[in-house]
Amino acid sequence: MFDLVSTHYDRTNALLSVGNASLWRVATTRAVNPKRGERILDIAAGTGTSSVALSHTGAHVVAADFSEGMIKVGRERHAGNPNVEFVQADATALPFADGEFDAVTISFGLRNVVEPKKAIAEFYRVTKPGGRVVICEFSTPPFTPIRVGYFAYLNHVMPRIVKLASSNAEAYDYLGESIAAWPDQPTLSAWLRDAGYDAVAYRNLSLGIVALHRGIKTAAAASPTS
Repeated sequence: MFDLVSTHYDRTNALLSVGNASLWRVATTRAVNPKRGERILDIAAGTGTSSVALSHTGAHVVAADFSEGMIKVGRERHAGNPNVEFVQADATALPFADGEFDAVTISFGLRNVVEPKKAIAEFYRVTKPGGRVVICEFSTPPFTPIRVGYFAYLNHVMPRIVKLASSNAEAYDYLGESIAAWPDQPTLSAWLRDAGYDAVAYRNLSLGIVALHRGIKTAAAASPTS
């Protein structure tokens, strides 16, 4: 499906989010807090828009995505950026060593993984002791009026926008349903704790339409002899 929408993916996202996609990306980049010399894994990176934002401080970013089409567009679009490396990868079976990354992040991709808890376990495995995870994902607005209006938008307005903007509108048919079925903020926080992350917290963006979840892999938790 993502191969089919890769050509106009970023444009469609900007329209569907009513311009908020760039603001969510800024918030995610700040939460990751990339530093020069760090190695960061950006999972479900798509065409690499988020990866480029993470690389501006001099961090080396591995942009991983399951979709060959997304990776192809990303490589072509960002061929001149030596700090971004594109790798085709399955989030539930990452082709990286234990403790390889200072930070692992995923934006609007965990919801598309068939086994999200297995993916989070993989995030934990490849995170260095002392490293962090940041997940940006659609979530559940806590206030009823906002929640009702949001789901009305998903069901009635979004499909019309997709027909105008996407290179394959049918591929987006599942989007509203997947967002409605996604667990709320406390549930995702519990998944991160179950995987081993400490200091787990979340922050709502856009009144809870999106939430940023963060966690730390402590040195003590990572060491089997501690």
